[in-house]
Amino acid sequence: MTVTTVETRDVTLRYFAWVREKTGLSSEVVKLAPNILTVQDLVTWLKSRGPEFEAAFASPGTVRVALDKVHAKPAALIKAAREIAFFPPVTGG
Repeated sequence: MTVTTVETRDVTLRYFAWVREKTGLSSEVVKLAPNILTVQDLVTWLKSRGPEFEAAFASPGTVRVALDKVHAKPAALIKAAREIAFFPPVTGG
């Protein structure tokens, strides 16, 4: 008999500004399943965690993301990222 194991990996998620306010968290460590490959996969999974996450990620494209402090698009592969940050668009002036 073959036993299949599903490996998960620990990733630190950080939430900033109104994303933090809506989720009620500034950061957390989560175990990502192997099927969460892209930023969009992660957002889809986060939205399934409850109404606070659904509200935080309700508008696709509004929340920006950084993988290990490098800006990334929704289609970006998470790969071995250890920290993923979510924040609203930032403007300067």
